Amino acid sequence: MKKTKRERQELLKETINQTPFITDEELAEKFGVSVQTIRLDRLELSIPELRERIKSVAETKLDDVKALPLEEVIGEIIDLQLDESAISILDIKEEHVFSRNKIARGHHVFAQANSLAVAIINDELALTARANIRFSRPVKVGERIVAKAKVTEKGTERTSVEVNSFVEKELVFNGEFIMFRSKQDSKEGS
Repeated sequence: MKKTKRERQELLKETINQTPFITDEELAEKFGVSVQTIRLDRLELSIPELRERIKSVAETKLDDVKALPLEEVIGEIIDLQLDESAISILDIKEEHVFSRNKIARGHHVFAQANSLAVAIINDELALTARANIRFSRPVKVGERIVAKAKVTEKGTERTSVEVNSFVEKELVFNGEFIMFRSKQDSKEGS
């Protein structure tokens, strides 16, 4: 049964509140309407587009990245607690995939995870010393990768970071990164 505009807009607000990173295309499919209808509904409800929602969430939940410039992070960081945890998202577009089969090139998936592992380090210097990685399944054009990083062990010179990357709820990549960091903590304690 088709919903009225008012009912659809109420459900739209609830859905975006629960999952702020949902795309207009996903919303259109969920509600059985066109993408243009979703955009008009968002406009009427003063709900910003996805990129603005991501920036808004990121501004409230981000520590300052120290180990590299924010624009060098692959994907959009939406949550960052230095030396604890971080989350980034990467939408796979045509420029990320092989033209023949529309599967993402592995170096993009790895780069998202690796740059998140660098960004999580609370130090001016963070370099990947070693990585043990595993791809679980190919990622296709149009899919969104959500990478979640957490520090599993912190030392003065080395920090272990685990990164799990998902498309929806399916694990597509797992990496254990051993990160080199300067001895900043021990210098500050002196």
